[in-house]
Amino acid sequence: MHVSPVGWGVAVLAVVSLVAGRLLGWGELAGLGVALVCALLVSVLMTAGRPRYGVVLDLADRRVRIGQRAVGRLDVRNAARRRSLPSQVELPVGERTAELAVPSLAPGAVHDELFAIPTDRRAVVVVGPVLSRRGDPLGLARRRLRWTEPYELFVHPEVVALGGANAGLLRDLEGQATRDLSDSDLNFHALRDYVAGDDRRYIHWRTTARTGQLMVKQFEDTRRTLTTVALATATGDYADADEFETAVSVAASIAVQAIRDEREVEVLAGPGRLRTGTPPLLLDDCARVASTAAGAGVALLGRRVVRETPDVSVAFLVTGGVPTDAEVRLGTRHLPAGTRAVVLRCTRGADVAVRTQGSTTLATLGRLEDLPRALRRVAG
Repeated sequence: MHVSPVGWGVAVLAVVSLVAGRLLGWGELAGLGVALVCALLVSVLMTAGRPRYGVVLDLADRRVRIGQRAVGRLDVRNAARRRSLPSQVELPVGERTAELAVPSLAPGAVHDELFAIPTDRRAVVVVGPVLSRRGDPLGLARRRLRWTEPYELFVHPEVVALGGANAGLLRDLEGQATRDLSDSDLNFHALRDYVAGDDRRYIHWRTTARTGQLMVKQFEDTRRTLTTVALATATGDYADADEFETAVSVAASIAVQAIRDEREVEVLAGPGRLRTGTPPLLLDDCARVASTAAGAGVALLGRRVVRETPDVSVAFLVTGGVPTDAEVRLGTRHLPAGTRAVVLRCTRGADVAVRTQGSTTLATLGRLEDLPRALRRVAG
């Protein structure tokens, strides 16, 4: 039971009235004190006891897209053997709290409520826990009981299907050849003289028979394509919140396509890596990403990519329209040699523009729908 500030004020006034009425012989003042004490006793009696409810909180879906309808249902059942008293139920939904009135219920009777959850913005909406509240009409005391655990509703960012738009960048057939030579791999490079200790399985017998001396195969190392998508989360990189939402959707679209194509991908956003096991897990983590003043800007993304994914083959750096070309170049300066770097600058209202400098490509787009066209131009 919780006594409200009004209840404590009434209690203090009751004590003062009783003491003052007794000392001053003022009967009316003492009567006021008695009335206040009676009001407090009634409020305590009204909040005493524990209702026996069976409460079920159910969400139709735990994952929705922006703008998709999201609904839930709250069932309150009277599990007692006698009729329950009316009560109030509080249901937190995100930053808001809905107050629902539960009427007096017969034993076993159920009261259900349907509610809608706003999904107009990317977010993780916490629904619950369900709390019941009992109290007196004057608000002197109340009792709150928790009936359920909170649930999370993931409002995923918008994504676009890329299809073959990224085929020139995210290919991963038999691996990509490097210039590093190896004595065992899949990509044949040349023949060389046999050296003591070489694996005899790689002796090229046809050439050995023709030249009269042992010759072994030499290979080029191959490696799987590792795609890294790094998202700038510094508020200073974006002109407004809409630019940041576009950048999140761009990064999510590229990563989702890579996962669906069964390519190796890492996504760096916020304080750590996002989960890339399946598209839903990735989008769950994308729903939590937020921009902060202390977040990493595009100028720091290159160092982070090298530190966390040193074997990267293709690096996508996603940022807003505020960083200058010098800051963008600074972000790609520390990438490993041979890494294909693509900087995607999300600038609200801008037309698609692509230009290449060495191994770095800078693409500007104004809407998420422009991403497939921008990637086709990057790959071309």
